[in-house]
Amino acid sequence: MAPAAAASREPLILLTLTLAALVVSGIDPFDRTTWWLEVFPVLLGIPLLLASYRPFPLTPLLYRLLLIHALILILGGAYTYARVPLGFWVQELFDLGRNHYDRLGHFAQGFVPAILTREILLRRSPLRQGKWLFFLVASVCLAFSACYEFLEWWAALLGGDAAEDFLGTQGDIWDTQWDMFLALIGALSAQLLLARSHDRQLAALPR
Repeated sequence: MAPAAAASREPLILLTLTLAALVVSGIDPFDRTTWWLEVFPVLLGIPLLLASYRPFPLTPLLYRLLLIHALILILGGAYTYARVPLGFWVQELFDLGRNHYDRLGHFAQGFVPAILTREILLRRSPLRQGKWLFFLVASVCLAFSACYEFLEWWAALLGGDAAEDFLGTQGDIWDTQWDMFLALIGALSAQLLLARSHDRQLAALPR
């Protein structure tokens, strides 16, 4: 298969993997309500990506990152974040006091949206690469993380004890602060690690 043909098919392959993971995770999740709450961003994002594919195709890097983020959310929805086996393995390996899989989720909540925000700003605003772009991308991701904490708060108010699995605090009184801090670290890390690669892919997009 030619490289161009493979590249054109990649978004379809990534979508198929996401849908397959979504179906498998939804067969018998630990808690059905928590599953819906956790995978809702995926269910919302898929139609948006399909609708924007032709008028506003994204870079391959961003599509791959969105798949990874979707898989993190889907796995958390299947087990609930506090019960993901991978988190227990890390907990035992490093003798941690809790399952830290939710920390990975919130790191990704900054890491992946940083590249999404960066791409939209570079393609649809006068901003160019530089300090202001770096700052605004980090600010948007931190604001997004704070808004997500609002959603968790409202879910707790509406669901009471039933929302405990969605919150995933595991008794940590600083869980909200940790979540936002890790999202910020994720946003900063993504820009520092991937900006050059992202710029090359943006330059290769058809005008």
